[in-house]
Amino acid sequence: MRKFSMSVLAATVAMAVSGAAFAADDLPPALKAAMQRDLGLSGTQLAQYLKTERLATQQERLLQRQMGRNFAGAWLERKANGSYGLVVASTSPVAARGPAGVETRQARHSLAALNAAKGQLDSQLGRSGGVPRGVYSWAVDLPSNSVVVGVAPGAEDAAIDFVARSGLDANTVRFETMTEAPQRRVDIQGGRGILRNPGDGYLYACSIGFSVTKGSTKGFATAGHCGDTGEIVYQELSQWSLGVSLGSFAASTMPDGNQTGPDRGWVQVDSTHTLQPSVYGYGKGDVTVHGSTEAPVGAALCRSGRTTGWRCGSILSKNQTVSYVDGSGNPDGTVTGLTRTSACAEGGDSGGSFITGAGQAQGVLSGGSGSCKGRQGRTGGGNSYYTPINPILSAYGLTLRTSP
Repeated sequence: MRKFSMSVLAATVAMAVSGAAFAADDLPPALKAAMQRDLGLSGTQLAQYLKTERLATQQERLLQRQMGRNFAGAWLERKANGSYGLVVASTSPVAARGPAGVETRQARHSLAALNAAKGQLDSQLGRSGGVPRGVYSWAVDLPSNSVVVGVAPGAEDAAIDFVARSGLDANTVRFETMTEAPQRRVDIQGGRGILRNPGDGYLYACSIGFSVTKGSTKGFATAGHCGDTGEIVYQELSQWSLGVSLGSFAASTMPDGNQTGPDRGWVQVDSTHTLQPSVYGYGKGDVTVHGSTEAPVGAALCRSGRTTGWRCGSILSKNQTVSYVDGSGNPDGTVTGLTRTSACAEGGDSGGSFITGAGQAQGVLSGGSGSCKGRQGRTGGGNSYYTPINPILSAYGLTLRTSP
């Protein structure tokens, strides 16, 4: 995640979703380079993507209102030629015609029905037995018009039993094999960011998400598993070297073991520190935070963290439920309300910021699977999961620090 400087705090880097058309040349250099690297975009393709993203933000809610109960979701989709398009799905038997630049497709299940189906799996969390070993996650997947359940190799039978116990219609479910288990992204090695010293003989590293305020109180949002309420956090002066005290966790929530809940927290920082409405750019230019407009499925975004710096990908699904496991394969908390992305992340990146090219804050990293190790400077495989920033702001009564 981010480095804590004395001018303290990382914020976020999202893509603009309002106002005049946002051009590739308007992107901060660090973000532009990371998006082209991780998404494999040429300069021309990046410019075309930004235009399509703006179309999506203008049309998604309008299309949902027009289609009503037939609405089956809208998302950004990359075509075979590398260009992007906006797709909207409907359950109506009558072929719908969308506005110019929008592709319409027919779907079997409405978005409301899929959300209800996903909710049936969530309802299993409060029942005896919890989440079976090897069942990692579940969420609505718009392009496939299904609820996708992520499972470990060999855990298919356990996943089928889990779905069957929920009473969910099997026709709405698709299973996806995940070769690596999702884990919380806290690391005890390397990098810069924030450190905590709980007194167990170890230092734990995380990253700053976004600068926030609560009335006149300064702070930053981060992952709940990065510290307990009341715990002091420090600037990481250099690799595993404690710097000055930044403040302490004012609130923190993270389920343990077989528990269920959100992964969110915020740190109240000392009054001597200065909040910056930006995300640290690792020497390639910081990115200003302009707001927190939520980006659609398929949108590109980038994340910043102390271990792996800038990494980019796209939003794959929202309202994901993820059952984390520890290094021994034991339950490590089931987190609800996450957003899944294709941006890679590694240990110590937890709590760091997800932002779009136009400076719209999206969320803070909760966990992931895979790694960022790839060939020729490209990222590796895996997924990352973030807690959306707006629910964090609402839960704690916080205001995002932004700049015009």
